[in-house]
Amino acid sequence: MKLSLSSTEPLSVAVDVLVLGIPEGASAKDGILGELTTRLGPAVARILKREDFTGKKDQSVEIPCNDDVKPARLILFGLGKEPLGAIEVRLFAARAGRFAIGAKAASLGVAIPGDVVGSERAAAEGVVLGSYRFTKYLTGDRLPKVQLDKVTLLVAGALTKAAKDAAALGQQVGEAVCIARDLINEPPNELYPEKLADAAVAMCKSRGLQVTVLDRPALEKKGMKLIIAVGRGSRRDPRMIHMIYKPKGANAKTKKIVFVGKGLTFDTGGICIKPAPGMEEMKGDMGGAANVVALMAAVAAVKPDVEVHGIIGSAENMPDGDAYRPGDIFGSYDGKTVEIINTDAEGRLVLADVLAYGRELKPDLMIDNATLTGACVVALGPTVSGYFTNRDEAAERFRKAAKTAGEAMWQLPMVEDLRDGLKSDWADIKHVADRWGGAISAALFLREFVGDTAWIHVDIAGPSMANKAYGLYSKGGTGQGVLTFLRVIDDLATA
Repeated sequence: MKLSLSSTEPLSVAVDVLVLGIPEGASAKDGILGELTTRLGPAVARILKREDFTGKKDQSVEIPCNDDVKPARLILFGLGKEPLGAIEVRLFAARAGRFAIGAKAASLGVAIPGDVVGSERAAAEGVVLGSYRFTKYLTGDRLPKVQLDKVTLLVAGALTKAAKDAAALGQQVGEAVCIARDLINEPPNELYPEKLADAAVAMCKSRGLQVTVLDRPALEKKGMKLIIAVGRGSRRDPRMIHMIYKPKGANAKTKKIVFVGKGLTFDTGGICIKPAPGMEEMKGDMGGAANVVALMAAVAAVKPDVEVHGIIGSAENMPDGDAYRPGDIFGSYDGKTVEIINTDAEGRLVLADVLAYGRELKPDLMIDNATLTGACVVALGPTVSGYFTNRDEAAERFRKAAKTAGEAMWQLPMVEDLRDGLKSDWADIKHVADRWGGAISAALFLREFVGDTAWIHVDIAGPSMANKAYGLYSKGGTGQGVLTFLRVIDDLATA
């Protein structure tokens, strides 16, 4: 997609679709509505009245065009009540991109609304995310005949280099988030631990990042027995992937943050096998890992003054004669022994080894994200991620970052009383407690492996995949969380 910034008057831009944002209550005689009436006549007012269009959020109406304007189609989107912020601009641009795809448009013009700080970057991020679609495996009549090749973001006033650079960065960030979507949407016969590692390596090499991959012999040498246990039932061996970004001039005083992702490229549940209905969605059980790959791509574009590590534990959880079983006991990279209770709670085992590895880097903050528990979806629904932390100040930093990014995140408590459910008669710890508070007991288990490191656990089980498009997100993989993680990095850089 070629994305550019222009100060051309919107109605003079020759595009297949032009999208204009209208604040709630805008006068039909002034501003862009007044210009539309001047150019297109009194029919504009009649259409707005007939459709009861007042600019409320999520309203839309199409205005017929004539030869007095250059766009082939003209769409008005309601922006809701002012003032607007970067979140609203991003969502508006995402709606515009999604509409253009549905309209089979090859070119799109989006008039960036209002005088909003950061609007150029937000609009570029939004239009890329809104126009995303995964067509890799479509052929023949199913393959889209038209691609959205050109997007013009229209601004009022003179263009500046800063605005152009912001839009270019926004496009890079949006495209980075789409890496997560692509990885999640890949079928499990095409994406397994080795291939996930290959994708991460290719991304790093293309962006100048350091990367190391540990295969099974290397994992065995490291003593990462929990990752190996989860992957034993599959003919596809597990991998650990370590990606590194270091800013120019990094030294011992440079802030350091570690992101950890769960990379179960397919999860049958193992010996405790899942029911068949819905199991096809378990290709997305590597959503946390996909987010980390996408985040590192975005970090390479943003270039923050923070050292960033992205670490992924990847395995395929399958049942066969060598699969791990309930009642088994394994050591871990941390040294603790773990009694296995339910082989369908495999993600926390993989994360345990990777978190223990990550803490050795002595980061200022460590954040893991994982499609970890159905319990979190029951608690918060399919569009909200839950997060847990062992530091109040980290919780506040994350809350502010999620609010700034416009992503739905909600803090859940670390209920200490539930820790007793992880006590084992035969090992140092069980990896599953009672059913009640399942998302909390999972977080309590993970906490056992982070030591004294400031840590946040994000359970993205609900929003990592969507069954229909909404907001910024497309159907399928969403990349929810990446924008928040970027804001956390920004905040740490200035702390």
